[in-house]
Amino acid sequence: MEKKLNDLIDKALSRRKFLAGAGTAAAGAMIIGCNNSTPAPTTTPTPTPTPLDIPDNDILNFALNLEYLEAEFYLYAATGAGLSSADALTGAGTTIVPAGIKAVPWTSPVFAQYAAEIAQDELNHVRFLQAAITGNKGTPVPRPALDLTFFGPLAVAAKITTSPTFNPFDGNNDFLIGAFVFEDVGVTAYSGAAPLLANNNILTAAAGIQATEAYHAAEIRTLITAVDGAAGNQTYTTIANQVSALRATLGGGKETPLSVSSIVAADPTYAIAFGRTTDQVLHIVYGAAGGAGLSKGGFFPNGLNGKITATAS
Repeated sequence: MEKKLNDLIDKALSRRKFLAGAGTAAAGAMIIGCNNSTPAPTTTPTPTPTPLDIPDNDILNFALNLEYLEAEFYLYAATGAGLSSADALTGAGTTIVPAGIKAVPWTSPVFAQYAAEIAQDELNHVRFLQAAITGNKGTPVPRPALDLTFFGPLAVAAKITTSPTFNPFDGNNDFLIGAFVFEDVGVTAYSGAAPLLANNNILTAAAGIQATEAYHAAEIRTLITAVDGAAGNQTYTTIANQVSALRATLGGGKETPLSVSSIVAADPTYAIAFGRTTDQVLHIVYGAAGGAGLSKGGFFPNGLNGKITATAS
């Protein structure tokens, strides 16, 4: 079974290289067209939000809260331990984890390597954002209190199970579902924050982080379909789509159902990544539907740290 899965992954990687080349050619053609004064298509999937007067450091601290959450999840999955006190900063909240947590008992070195790589990336994002905020004459917020046991209630809300016992640290495939919960949210959060940033250097760096998060999302989405392909069923693809449906309910839609023919999450007209407002992201990570004044819950039992912590709608 593992050899079959690795063969599928190898084929997926070969296909990804081809598509990357095709994407480069398409991008080049668009640039040439623009240089010839040919108007580029205008996206119309959703109205462009009115820019808000939010200081860049507040936006970066909002992103830092999300990176703390991702870093903790992947570090626990890969190593059995979370952020160091130095990386969590003075005044950090505690992270609630499943009882007896250890690193995921990996049965595939491929999966273990993916987890280790993403864990290091997310740790680097934490450190980068802290440095960027400091360099922009701001103060990075410490890690807020986090609850990594919320995957259980989330699984119930997504109608995956009737008992809140789901634990993404139990095995390879459970880990993939846990990762799927986060990755698309990270991509849409950075996309939604881009119009709010005033400093072009910060905007460029945020775009780079978003690109890395998109690579992570593609890895996870591809692996889920590969697992089901190797097993000859749709078990984990179905579970992922149940999570996706819940995210859509909480976070304003903006989801692409996962399948072997729709790995990429993007609007169907121009294949541009979705963006989410801070309100929509907060509703997802707090695990509660629309409404103003929501300020804690879900993965953040005491709320986020910083100035963007409560929903306005």
